Amino acid sequence: MKYATAQHRRAEGKAGSYVWATRSAAIVHLDQSALAVLDDFNAGRDAEEWMCAAADRRQSFDALAALGLLEPVDFALPLTPDLPAMPFPLGTLVLNVTNKCNLSCTYCYEYGEDRIAPTSTGPALMSADTARAAVDMLFTNSAGRRSLSLTFFGGETLLNFAVIREAVAHAETRARAERRRISFALTTNATLLTEEVITFLTQHHFGVNISIDGPKQTHDAQRTFASGKGSHDLIVPKIRALIAANRAAQGRPIGARVTVTAHSQDVRAIYTHLVEEIGFDAVGYAPVTSAPGRDYALSGENYYTLLSGFAELAEDFVAAASEGRTHAFSNLNDLLRELHHGVNKAHPCGAGLGLLGVSTAGEIGLCHRFVESGKHEVGSLTRGIDEERRRAFLEAGHISTKVACHTCFARPLCSGGCYHEAHVRYADASQPNLHSCEWIRAWMDLGLKSYARIMDANPSYFSRYEEVA
Repeated sequence: MKYATAQHRRAEGKAGSYVWATRSAAIVHLDQSALAVLDDFNAGRDAEEWMCAAADRRQSFDALAALGLLEPVDFALPLTPDLPAMPFPLGTLVLNVTNKCNLSCTYCYEYGEDRIAPTSTGPALMSADTARAAVDMLFTNSAGRRSLSLTFFGGETLLNFAVIREAVAHAETRARAERRRISFALTTNATLLTEEVITFLTQHHFGVNISIDGPKQTHDAQRTFASGKGSHDLIVPKIRALIAANRAAQGRPIGARVTVTAHSQDVRAIYTHLVEEIGFDAVGYAPVTSAPGRDYALSGENYYTLLSGFAELAEDFVAAASEGRTHAFSNLNDLLRELHHGVNKAHPCGAGLGLLGVSTAGEIGLCHRFVESGKHEVGSLTRGIDEERRRAFLEAGHISTKVACHTCFARPLCSGGCYHEAHVRYADASQPNLHSCEWIRAWMDLGLKSYARIMDANPSYFSRYEEVA
């Protein structure tokens, strides 16, 4: 049988290379001898004839084939989606507890020019009855899972703090009764953090993400009240109080979520302010979701500027990891974790699979970004999950349908990119995000090189990704 070298990516390491196999998503260190075997098949050749001339390297051939680095020349992706057994059990439910916000951020995908629902059809605030029904739906549709997650979103989530409390109490009661674990997360703009809220969040071990875009000038240019007044000076003392209380309680990391636009790309200055001046435990950067043509939309040049900033932070991360220290750059931390675990995605995220979103009115959407979008509805709390629509979406969004992705080495972790951004850009959630392909490939290369450097300097660093919660 004729074999050929399969698609892969390399990063130089000590005495060889770290090789990431696209087909299997395995990342392995190959010495020069194994690399030579891999290169022998670059143009394709008959495996039996090769083994007759290189019988002593049969073991290397078998290992490379098992890893998906050598494959038959006629090997191809399946033409039809291979879904897991359906209905797939839920693991996470996102409650949009309000569709209102007290800020008027320039780039907001929920209420700005790129919103997918022209007007909200649901109540401003989710009721306690709806929240409890959503919690019940999560427990009912999560058969076999011992650990569940409930996330609160908005709008500005804390505008409906009373219902968050109700939902948490109900979820904890059900978890105790069923001997299961439930964890909570929340995203907020921090304007409504009070002592009462902070105490509640720390007592219930919330994972908290705060939307903040950096130093005062950068943040206030984008995240303002309706009056045009910036929110930076109001939220910083509140954030510091939350971080202090959370650390005293040994809580989960408090993260900053930074929306990167064409007007806010000084990655290092943003990081320095958020980590060294405010004290965040983690900082994650998210390129803005927008249709092309918006003044804040990222262009090709913007993406390379962002990558340059990421490369600077990656240098700091590698230096810290080489000495066994943590670093707060969560984008790279998450990428290294996925590389180390050999994550291989058939879908870009859990939307419609292990995760669903619920609107204030009880509509069930593919995720929190799609609630109230109409065409992306997959049921309601009264009717239940529409499994036929859910399956149709998962089949359409499967990597096997995205022909443009089939020759891309980054597909195990990208799988075409965010459904919501695809909808905004191309009016079709199942389309790959082709506008950001070069950026994604460059980012994956940076992650693989960082992995190789840390593995060479301090391989024990990766043990933190192997700990069982």
